Amino acid sequence: MDILYRSARPAIEAALLESLSPEVPWALVERFSTLVRESGSEDEREAARYIVSRLSELGIPHRVYEPELFLSVPVSAAVEAGGERFRAKPPSFSASTGPAGVSGELVYVPAASSVGWREDLFRLESVLLFPEASPPDPQVRGKIVLTEGFGFEEDVAYFERQGAIGQIYINPGERIHWGICTTIWGAPDLDMAARQPRTPVVVVNRSSGDRLQAMARQDGARVTIYAELKEGWVACPLIVAEITGTEEPERFVLVHGHYDSWGVGVGDNAVGDAALLEMARVFHRHRDGLARSLKVAWWPGHSTGRYAGSTWFADTFGLELARQCIAQVNVDSPGCRWATEYRDVSWMSEAEGLCVQAIRDATGQPASGGRPPQAGDYSFNNLGICGFFMLLSSMPRALAEEKGYYAVGGCGGNVGWHSEEDTLELADRDNLMRDLRVYVTAVQRVLNNPVLPLDLRALAGELRATLDRYAASAGAAVNFAPALTAADVLQEQLDRLYRNVPALVSRPVTDPAVRAFNDTVLEMERILIPINYTRRGRFRTEPAIIIPPLPDLAPALDLGAATGHYRQVLCTHLRRGVNRVAWALERAAEIARATAAGLS
Repeated sequence: MDILYRSARPAIEAALLESLSPEVPWALVERFSTLVRESGSEDEREAARYIVSRLSELGIPHRVYEPELFLSVPVSAAVEAGGERFRAKPPSFSASTGPAGVSGELVYVPAASSVGWREDLFRLESVLLFPEASPPDPQVRGKIVLTEGFGFEEDVAYFERQGAIGQIYINPGERIHWGICTTIWGAPDLDMAARQPRTPVVVVNRSSGDRLQAMARQDGARVTIYAELKEGWVACPLIVAEITGTEEPERFVLVHGHYDSWGVGVGDNAVGDAALLEMARVFHRHRDGLARSLKVAWWPGHSTGRYAGSTWFADTFGLELARQCIAQVNVDSPGCRWATEYRDVSWMSEAEGLCVQAIRDATGQPASGGRPPQAGDYSFNNLGICGFFMLLSSMPRALAEEKGYYAVGGCGGNVGWHSEEDTLELADRDNLMRDLRVYVTAVQRVLNNPVLPLDLRALAGELRATLDRYAASAGAAVNFAPALTAADVLQEQLDRLYRNVPALVSRPVTDPAVRAFNDTVLEMERILIPINYTRRGRFRTEPAIIIPPLPDLAPALDLGAATGHYRQVLCTHLRRGVNRVAWALERAAEIARATAAGLS
């Protein structure tokens, strides 16, 4: 339904795009390329002062908050074995060892050998409590594990639960990448505090890893790992600019990204910070043409706080966000060197049409993407807020292969990501301006289109396809019929509701029928997004692990191989999950039915 996604105010969109200029954003990139913006540091505060000074000069209303965030900042790490000392880095939230380090027998576990069990962990965190599902690995317990990877949270949780006393990860190349190894999202609460890793984790490069692998082949090989981190609650500046719309000012879009960094972090995320500042400038300049409001936020504590800044904002302003936020747009690593394609772009299903159309209109290029991962300051899923974008443009796969690059989590695919090499040469001025056209096009349409350009029929289709997959896996063991029937009814009612769109798109934003339609879309989002992305309910956080679609029902994929007590536990869990999902789908269908009846 292109009519839903195309700009209702092409003149305003054209003026916004024409106003884009590299002057303000590129000056920020150059300034930030000289600052190591570690959260809690003076350089981070200097970066905050820079953003605030530019907002003030431009006359853009803004506020600076000083939340206390729980941070874990790496200081140093090393590995000693066989008389050699290897350079290393500790991921944030690894346990510190003290000067004596932690010593133990070294055991090499190829990463591929634990993938199956780690997938179980992703689907149902408690799976490792059941011996039938995940028998303990005797080669790991009481030893220091050596394996491939980045030392990310899922792997660390798996090996720690298997009884490893320490872990060493081998990065794919000669760089050692900084990272995060906790499954806690944001600041810990009573539900999350126990998740913090209790054992040390360090990361080495490929050549050091090869040497350590050779040592691990010797019986009784021993290793000592050292890790030092600064940990505690630290006040950090958090900046929010506010541009007020003229017709429906209470409703807003939140555009956001982190301004802390590993090293000087140009590709991750000085370029994103620059894009945010330029968006604030051009939308403020054309504020009289905005129907709805825009909030632009710069978060601290992204890396060393596991999204602590955005989570604090979600906690502190949760009620306002739940009532009035239309969508959240994450801006991370745009405008990087060689990043010329739009593939693997993140968007929730209902925003796919908007995103694909905006990218095509802004750049002339096709786009592909899908479900956002549990990452990238997506701290608003529990509130039921639609999200789109995270990383944006990427280098072509063929170019990455030609350069011998491996997959990384940002910088447009440049392997300087999360390393000392993420410096000014990783940014590309032309690519940044092109990506800014995408952001401005998509955001303008959400702010100004009378009918919100979000198609819940696509979300309903995703939910039905997920239910079909899980129901087929569960077979006769669990009755999925209530949820399947409710999904069909929801799709029917949404079809009825969206038949009204052609008659609404040319009306004013304040038209009562338009308002009723949009209220219904947001009310259904608040119901459907949480069941598709969360298990813990509104105003809580999910763990920082892979969250599968309809996570209450994802354990159905394990049911076929489950036996005994574990199988009964899974069946109980799934029956409760079916009830939760069916109830949500029924409520959403009733809301759609009532509004469709009122509009016809």
